[in-house]
Amino acid sequence: MSTEQWAEVDTYLVEKFIDEDHALQSARESSGETLFPGIDVTPNMGAFLGMLVQITASTRILEIGTLAGYSAIWMARSAGPGAQVVTCELEKTNADVAQKNIERAGLADRVHVMLGAAADSMDALISQGAEPFDLVFIDADKKSNPHYLDAAVQLSRPGTVIIIDNTVRSGGVVDASSHDPDIIGTRRLMDMISADSRLTATALQTVGAKGWDGFTLVRVT
Repeated sequence: MSTEQWAEVDTYLVEKFIDEDHALQSARESSGETLFPGIDVTPNMGAFLGMLVQITASTRILEIGTLAGYSAIWMARSAGPGAQVVTCELEKTNADVAQKNIERAGLADRVHVMLGAAADSMDALISQGAEPFDLVFIDADKKSNPHYLDAAVQLSRPGTVIIIDNTVRSGGVVDASSHDPDIIGTRRLMDMISADSRLTATALQTVGAKGWDGFTLVRVT
């Protein structure tokens, strides 16, 4: 199948199952105002994250990589009133766009944007003795995924779910000779998960409007 066919199927599935309101649609479209237009999750991935939040009954959620706040809105809504979503964003431009979208969605009371390098923000949460998170979504610079995973486990409890996006890299994850920092970081991430007896995991390849990729799902035991 071609990329065009994958995108057509994505469109069909979104039309069948996903009901975006104005706040969600505006947040997704506003990724064009960020420094990295178009790299936000797709509507069906947003709905998947929301369903995962509901399945796990998560009320404390940590996100690495905010962009325009689209995925944060999905997760915060699914978690419900009284939930707390902490989302880490490096770039002020992106954080400002996200904050507007979060406020438009009426979620300013349950979503907190931490501005700065995610590694520093996570280390600060660890140092402060932050209450463990129920779910962690990692979707930022892939070369730093090993650090993000290590910090996420420290910020977890038994039963915490960690989902890492973009871990197939159009098949590049199998290239042991790659010099691409993102593939090197992703392969190291996979090795860390595999070697850590505290973690159980699976990974799935995906195809769709954004091509060939996949995600890794981890549970802290």
